[in-house]
Amino acid sequence: MPDTQTYALASIFGPGRDEMVAHVPHAAALGMKVIETGPRLAVLMLPYQEHLVGDPVRKVVFGGVITTLIDQACGIAVACSLDNLRAIATVDLRVDYLRAAEPGCDLYARAECYRVARSVAFVRVLAYERQIDDPFASCLGTFMLGAHAFGSAFDRVVEAPIQGGKP
Repeated sequence: MPDTQTYALASIFGPGRDEMVAHVPHAAALGMKVIETGPRLAVLMLPYQEHLVGDPVRKVVFGGVITTLIDQACGIAVACSLDNLRAIATVDLRVDYLRAAEPGCDLYARAECYRVARSVAFVRVLAYERQIDDPFASCLGTFMLGAHAFGSAFDRVVEAPIQGGKP
């Protein structure tokens, strides 16, 4: 059955649009990149950087940085699920670390928003380095919709003037 839902961000679905993370200072400072977006989906990448290492002996990226990557992917997947943009706030994020991320590798998070209710959305995520079928972490997240009356930061992405064929 074809998807007949209207998506507020449909015009920017497809290959990476880094402005979707640029409005979040922490994500921008970490160098996160948007690889792909689509209906209910976001794939983000965090380039390996020595200063993000939390275990200098094993050269493993700090767990808080991985959680930030996962949370950001979740938020974008939720935004890509909405017919009308509104504020999104993390309510619960359960991350299961299955193994250490491989040192020296870029890290990816693929988030799928599998259910949107009136005021809450539910997301599942796999985090991996090379292949999604070999994740180093999995996550289930719950997000509040319409958390405040100031609108969504994604409004700036959607309403940005077109430059070089992209908003």
